[in-house]
Amino acid sequence: MVEREVIVKNETGIHARPASLLVQTANEFEADIKLIKEDEEANAKSIMGVMSLAVSADNQIIIKAEGVEEEEAVEAIVELIESNFGEE
Repeated sequence: MVEREVIVKNETGIHARPASLLVQTANEFEADIKLIKEDEEANAKSIMGVMSLAVSADNQIIIKAEGVEEEEAVEAIVELIESNFGEE
């Protein structure tokens, strides 16, 4: 199992477009991937799960993955979040 903490810098948090990009990225990997915000956990491969966390700007989340491509999956999602979901 691989786990990393990251702070969401996107000023609007993980709303519909970033959530969609995150889910697309998560679905590229053969691993069970979870997002954790405080005491809530969601499947990173589910748009409804990701949206249900209501992640806002400056929230800290944990990305946790377990499976064949766990390291690559966590790294890709952290990179996506740190890139501010491609927004300037």
